[in-house]
Amino acid sequence: MSTPHDRNDALRQNEAPTLCGRWPVRSAAQTDIGKHRKGNEDAFFHDDELGLYIVADGMGGHAAGEVASHQAVDTIHGMVKRGITALGTIDGELDEAQGRAACRIMEGAIQAATYLIYAMAELERDKLGMGTTISAALFLGRSLVTGQVGDSRIYQIREGTAVQLTEDHTLLAWQIKQGLLTPAEAAKATHKNVITRAVGNRDYVEVDKAVISVRAGDRYLLCSDGLHGYLRTEEIPEIAALGASEAVTRFIDLANGRGGKDNITAVLVEVV
Repeated sequence: MSTPHDRNDALRQNEAPTLCGRWPVRSAAQTDIGKHRKGNEDAFFHDDELGLYIVADGMGGHAAGEVASHQAVDTIHGMVKRGITALGTIDGELDEAQGRAACRIMEGAIQAATYLIYAMAELERDKLGMGTTISAALFLGRSLVTGQVGDSRIYQIREGTAVQLTEDHTLLAWQIKQGLLTPAEAAKATHKNVITRAVGNRDYVEVDKAVISVRAGDRYLLCSDGLHGYLRTEEIPEIAALGASEAVTRFIDLANGRGGKDNITAVLVEVV
C-alpha cells in the first residue's frame, strides 16, 4: 500500500474492523503533495489484518527521496510479515521475552531497509545521500511495538488526550533536550528540518523501539512533519474523534490551510 502522488488516488481505507491479535482495529490513510512541492516523497503502509502501519518521509534530489521512502516501506513490510511468524500466538499483552523479540523484529526490518537504501545509493550515484524517516507501529495482542528514525511521529490518543510517543531525531530536539535552547527559542529557530538520524544515508542507524500497552478505544496517529509541523497536540483528539476516514482528510486540509509547505501524510488507527 505505497502511496501514489495525487490526493484522490492516495486515500486508502479499511472499512470493516479486522482482528489484530485480540483487538479489532480499523484504519485510514492519506497523503497529499502539499501546496509547494513538485513531487511527493512521502510513503505509507497500513494493513489491519497484519497490524502494521508505517509512515516514511523521503529526502534526496532527483526523486531519490521518493525511491528511499517507498523502498523502506516495502522492505519493512516484508521483513515484519516474515518475522512475526516466529512469535507464535500472542494472547494479551506481550511479556518481557516477547517484547524483546518483537523489538528485534522491528529493528531488524528497519536496519534491512537502511542497508538496502544505502547500497542502492552506492550503486546509483545520482541517489547518493538519499534517505527517509520511519515511524512504524505493529499491533501484537494487546501491545503496540514502535520503531522510530527521524522526525515523523506517532501519537497516542486516549480518553481525550493526545501524547507524542516518539522522539524527533532533529538537531532542534537535541538542543532542547541538552538545554541549549528553550522551547520558545526553538519556535523561532531556522533549522527546524535538520535531521540527526535517517534510514539509508549510512549503512547502519540507531532505531528507537518501545512496547506500549493498548486499550480499547485508543487511537494512534502516524504522520510526517508536513502535518505535525502545523498541528498542535491539543487539536488532535477532536479531529481523531471524527473517525479514521474523515479525520485523515481533515488533517490534510488543516496542514494545507496553514501553509502546506511540505508533503503531508496521515495514518489513523482506531482500536474499536
